[in-house]
Amino acid sequence: MDPVTLFVIIGVSVLFLFFLWIVPLRLYFAARFTGVRIGIGELIGMRIRRVSPATIVESKIVAHKAGLSIATDFLEAHYLANGNVITVVKALVSADKANIPLSFERAAAIDLAGRDVLEAVHTSVNPRVIDCPRSDSGTAMLDAVAKDGIRLLVKARVTVRANLDRLVGGATEDTIIARVGQGIVSAIGSSPTYKSVLENPDSISRRVLESGLDSQTAFEIVSIDIADISVAGMGQVANVGAQLETERAEADKKMRQAEAEGRRAMAVATEQEMIAKTQEMRARVIDAEAQVPLAIADAFRSGNLGVMDYYNIKNIQADTKMRDSIGQSDEDESTEEESGSET
Repeated sequence: MDPVTLFVIIGVSVLFLFFLWIVPLRLYFAARFTGVRIGIGELIGMRIRRVSPATIVESKIVAHKAGLSIATDFLEAHYLANGNVITVVKALVSADKANIPLSFERAAAIDLAGRDVLEAVHTSVNPRVIDCPRSDSGTAMLDAVAKDGIRLLVKARVTVRANLDRLVGGATEDTIIARVGQGIVSAIGSSPTYKSVLENPDSISRRVLESGLDSQTAFEIVSIDIADISVAGMGQVANVGAQLETERAEADKKMRQAEAEGRRAMAVATEQEMIAKTQEMRARVIDAEAQVPLAIADAFRSGNLGVMDYYNIKNIQADTKMRDSIGQSDEDESTEEESGSET
């Protein structure tokens, strides 16, 4: 074959394939046969604007068959914003069939915010049940204590429905679970006795529901059901109030023992101080007695004391010592008699 002819054939084939790519005839006929009005020029423009014609045509067909009319420009703009066009259209169809008011702008905003708009519509139609606390949180039950000090273990189930108006910027499920847990613990803590909670657990759920825990969240709380409630078992501390009183009494006991030990130490110190003072006084007495012979000698030297006076003083001292010894012996005998009678 002539090289020129071969080159022409290859060129024509490339141009034909490029024409088929730039002009998606398959998508054009698919749209026409399903009743969607979209021209060849619009499909070519999508190629030039780097928009997937297949995605736009498929979305238009789904919306048209569901009775919705969505402008092509809106779909292209959402696609260029890296949005999931198919998911948004399916969400709009689901919302329309469920009589849920949802505009394309709201659905596109929810999708661009990173939320699954289709799942949100499904959750709005079919409310979802979440456990409080979560099973994967590491805590199987909520821990609460009533006013009488009895510890209760509670598990709740919260039924929520997606609030499409607050889905953008609203808090997630974790906030709902945290608020419900806080409300249950607070409600049980304000109950006078644990028996009232066990007898009427729905009063706890009603009180929690009245608190408006779903404000500023992406969900609306349908109901709060107490799935399980029980008193802490034997392996756990059931009567927290009694335990606290016991610990407080033990702490008071240790405090009083410390105070008594302090007073005993002060008494011992005072006793030792008095013993030291007694020794000091005895030392002073001995010192004063030592001055007596010196005074007598001085009296002899000065002539104020004679020999007979000195002998009289010595006799008096001897008589005094004799009487003291006699008195001491009488006291010892009386002490022995008393001990013998007691025996």
